[in-house]
Amino acid sequence: MAFDLEVEVKQLTKAEEAEGKLKTSLDEALMHSVLEGDKKTIDEGAVIEEALNRNIHSFTPDLSFEQLVNNFQMAKKILGPKIIRYLTGFDESYVEKNVRIPEFQKEMKKNMDAAVEQMRRKKIIDDFGQFTDQGIQLAALVMYTRELERVLPRGMFGEKLLKESSQYGDRHETRPTKKGDSYRDLAVRESVRMAVRRSHKSLHKEDLRTHTRHKLGTIYIVYAVDASASMKGKKIAVAKRAGMALAFKALSQQDKVGLIVFSKDVHTAVAPTSDFSVLLQRIIRVRASKQTDFAVMLERAARLFPLEGVTKHLIVLTDALPTAGDAPETETLRAISLAKDAGITVSIVGIGLDKKAMSFAKRCTELGDGRLSLVRNLEQVDRIVLEDYESLLS
Repeated sequence: MAFDLEVEVKQLTKAEEAEGKLKTSLDEALMHSVLEGDKKTIDEGAVIEEALNRNIHSFTPDLSFEQLVNNFQMAKKILGPKIIRYLTGFDESYVEKNVRIPEFQKEMKKNMDAAVEQMRRKKIIDDFGQFTDQGIQLAALVMYTRELERVLPRGMFGEKLLKESSQYGDRHETRPTKKGDSYRDLAVRESVRMAVRRSHKSLHKEDLRTHTRHKLGTIYIVYAVDASASMKGKKIAVAKRAGMALAFKALSQQDKVGLIVFSKDVHTAVAPTSDFSVLLQRIIRVRASKQTDFAVMLERAARLFPLEGVTKHLIVLTDALPTAGDAPETETLRAISLAKDAGITVSIVGIGLDKKAMSFAKRCTELGDGRLSLVRNLEQVDRIVLEDYESLLS
């Protein structure tokens, strides 16, 4: 999807105050409607976003009407309350109570035809009911503005932290070890030398030395979204929101962000970029399907990073263990090891992981020298993803 006009989002005053100006190429008319609070337009964008999260890619009133009348429970599962409300003009519970009444069916069908026809006139859907590029862009804009409205007042972006030292990046000089240091950064040779100089026959606590690390200029970060079948619906929705917040935050800091969407295969691969519009349009299109193959994702993600010495970090958002491949766990650990050899650190944000998956995720992040964050409340996903990014700066 191509964006025709380049505009500076001057109306997002709070965003500018928090992070500085962020340029993006977006449709001027759509952006204006959303920012001005056009309720009808916002509702249309929100319902397309909901449809994409539910793997629905078109609105056909005849088919939807038949589903509601013939098997309401199945239609309810497929469409969800937001789409039912938008198409019929009635709350889900009201439709369920009256769907067998002929007079109500006529009114419901009339409302559904009118809703779809209006979207067609606005070119949000085409003549076949499929979402157009303009419709998908509208959904992305609505998601984008709502996420900023949600995170900015709550201070999720925090302050701009640009310290020289970092737990990621290259090792440099050493210093005395202190509480909280990673054992992986223990400078064994320097610690032994210190003990010898002090005539100690064994290593004492005060002899221990730790490597310091420094941020290598621009951070290149890739956000990997597990789009397996179990992520469908609410999980995919919050994953998209978190990706949107991450892109806004990191690009405002002049860092670069990429995207990987994977299940059994890699569906989307965007190398770290400064183009917010590219990320916006790719994130909104994420949908769930099939199994989870971490190894394939990790190998592809590693190829997205530049070869030069920059800070390279991968954040993986998932709700399960890898399931695809002959030996998925072994293959995943091997891929993480290769990524680490290439200077890429790996963090995992786990949504509702069971005990076995949690244990494996811990092994992955220890090997990848990253962080493991466990999600208990889906509304906290964006905050957790942003915190992982912030850890690269502190």
